[in-house]
Amino acid sequence: MGSFSVWHWLVVLLIVVLVFGTKKLKNIGADLGGAVKGFKDGMKDGTSSDSATAPAAPGQVSNHASTDKATIDVEAKHKS
Repeated sequence: MGSFSVWHWLVVLLIVVLVFGTKKLKNIGADLGGAVKGFKDGMKDGTSSDSATAPAAPGQVSNHASTDKATIDVEAKHKS
């Protein structure tokens, strides 16, 4: 009852390919690769010195005071 051999992993791989198909597996691989690349780019951008002065992305909350006079900053009160 030790670890699996190479033949066990080949059988598992064959079953996965038969169940999902090569096209679906290729799409999943491409999506996963794109996500990893996006994560690496995000981590690289987060460590640069100009990120501290860059404005927040749309829909993202920032800690900087807003110069937009139409925005009102309030705190929500919790119901007890």
